[in-house]
Amino acid sequence: MPDTPVAGWQFDGSCLTRSYNFPDFGAAMRFMQACVAGIEAHDHHPEWSNVYNRVSIKLTTHDAGNTVTEKDIELARYLQEHANVFGGK
Repeated sequence: MPDTPVAGWQFDGSCLTRSYNFPDFGAAMRFMQACVAGIEAHDHHPEWSNVYNRVSIKLTTHDAGNTVTEKDIELARYLQEHANVFGGK
């Protein structure tokens, strides 16, 4: 499997995936909420879930046949920047 263009993200079939562990539930929720405006601006929405301090994310472009496109890479970079701010590891 080739390296991903965003450190810490993995190719998983036709998706880019990443899970972050935050210091606590509040930090995980603040991360998710802080990302909303940028996600809307990218007009590209992740499949993501939260359990306590963990946020799991899956990115794929459905209208490109469920493949990874530049839209996914750009959104992964955006999410990575925000995860760093909120202590996501």
